[in-house]
Amino acid sequence: MAGPLAHLRVLDLTRVLAGPWCTQTLGDLGADVIKIERPDTGDDTRAWGPAWLSDSDGKDTEDSAYFSSCNRNKRSVTVDISKAEGQALLRELAAKCDILVENYKLGDLKRYGLDYASLALINPKLVYCSITAYGQDGPYAHRPGYDLLCQAEGGLMAINGHADVDKGGAGGGPVKVVIAVTDVLSGLNATIAVLAAIEARHSTGRGQHIDIALLDSIVQFGANQIATYFITGKLPERVGNAHVNLAPYQSFKTADGYMIVGAGNDGQWRKLAAAMGVPEMAFQPEYLEMKDRNANRPQLVIDLEAILTTQSTEFWLDKFGSLGIPHAPINTYDQVFAHPQVQHRELRLDMQRPAEQGGGNIAMVRSPIRMSETPVTYRHAPPVKGSSTMDVLRDVLGKSEAEIDALKAVTGA
Repeated sequence: MAGPLAHLRVLDLTRVLAGPWCTQTLGDLGADVIKIERPDTGDDTRAWGPAWLSDSDGKDTEDSAYFSSCNRNKRSVTVDISKAEGQALLRELAAKCDILVENYKLGDLKRYGLDYASLALINPKLVYCSITAYGQDGPYAHRPGYDLLCQAEGGLMAINGHADVDKGGAGGGPVKVVIAVTDVLSGLNATIAVLAAIEARHSTGRGQHIDIALLDSIVQFGANQIATYFITGKLPERVGNAHVNLAPYQSFKTADGYMIVGAGNDGQWRKLAAAMGVPEMAFQPEYLEMKDRNANRPQLVIDLEAILTTQSTEFWLDKFGSLGIPHAPINTYDQVFAHPQVQHRELRLDMQRPAEQGGGNIAMVRSPIRMSETPVTYRHAPPVKGSSTMDVLRDVLGKSEAEIDALKAVTGA
């Protein structure tokens, strides 16, 4: 079954993570995504190993696992964008596409005649999405930027990590989120904006330029933390795995590890105390209501951990399982993919590269998007660099074999 975006074609001039995350999502939803890569090295992340993808013989390929995480459902075409013939080829493709997504530094594509203003003259219906670190305007617009820098500048690192020692925490200072969350969020925001622009095109008949900035995305991610700062003027502080408004609601030691235990309201708190064998604790004045538990959080944590460490994580998971008490194990990824709900939802996805691309299985994570009538489709495994160059030139642009042969200097095909 064709996906809901099967009628759309995307010209993908992105690499690394934010842009490819957007275009993979569009591809998952059925769009025909043509990924443009450098003939020599391709997408930067192809070389970001270990680990490496394997071919059908179990041998390492030149493509990393990182690359596979965000490049399925795409066709790879190699073009040397520095050559006039390559630029002309991309303009031809842009004329045949509905969407273009790029994450070049500000102004880079303008010198090649591949900026929005230039391509809109060729294809007024083109939805053109630019993803940069700081956006298309402002004093930082020309600066390069990366996830870690934006996590730092955008406030996320200042609130992520354990509380300082002088405030009763383990210390350690600001900590980044291990996943490149700024890139992933920007890719999702780009996807939302592209789909909105396509919807607007139904009314206007015109495309538009979309400006997505990593810094904007991570600042917006501050959500309730920033809202509280705006209202109170107080800067949020690092609280580790605790919740700034709920107590208890954090990780606790058990006899053999750690787990999450929480109580989102007073009723849950009383259930939790009873399940732990200390129902009277729920009615102690210092723990009676949420405001009391928040005010006395340090002692509350000590009291609860003294009980939780008497039994294993599995014991408490079984104990709390049917009581409606927020709780969870802290799983490693092997445990995640052994989790019954994860297995039921089939979140591991195995795709095979075609034999002509060397074969081999690629394990990935299934899209979280579930649609009843137009489900996500998985048509192409993450491609070998340039594997669809000839097909796209022939089928999309209608090039003859002689014309394709004449373009070898810019395509490497």
